[in-house]
Amino acid sequence: MTTFHDVPADLLIPALAERLAAEEAVSRPEWADHVKTGVHRERPPEHADWWEVRAAAILRKIGSQGPVGVNHLAQAFGGSRDRGANPDRARSGSRHIIRSILQQLEQAGMIEMQMNAPGTVTLGRNLTNGGHRLLDEVANAVRPQADELYAGLEKY
Repeated sequence: MTTFHDVPADLLIPALAERLAAEEAVSRPEWADHVKTGVHRERPPEHADWWEVRAAAILRKIGSQGPVGVNHLAQAFGGSRDRGANPDRARSGSRHIIRSILQQLEQAGMIEMQMNAPGTVTLGRNLTNGGHRLLDEVANAVRPQADELYAGLEKY
């Protein structure tokens, strides 16, 4: 069976975003229409489904790198900030957006908090069996399209 590691991200993330929207696992809050995705951006996102795409990208990143914390995800979804005549510097993305998406994915049962030991340091969030199953189902559905677009992928 095809896993989400076998399919390129540019095919997996849009299909996963459609699946998350269809299952109503994530829903964009009303404030999300007027918010930037980080201090390195000048304007809010233009795409109507940016919340679902970001949720799909976060779910894939947790699956491939988990356990992952909010700070690591904010750095991954950040960018370089234009400081005028000064050199650009790396800035992290919006932690509030990431925390809101993580809370929605936890309520949907796709990710869970992983602790080091009871009552101690939190390691971050990791996939549950349901989240892993969802990623693999979407990857299996996208696999024929990936085989057509990327020659030589069928041997994996």
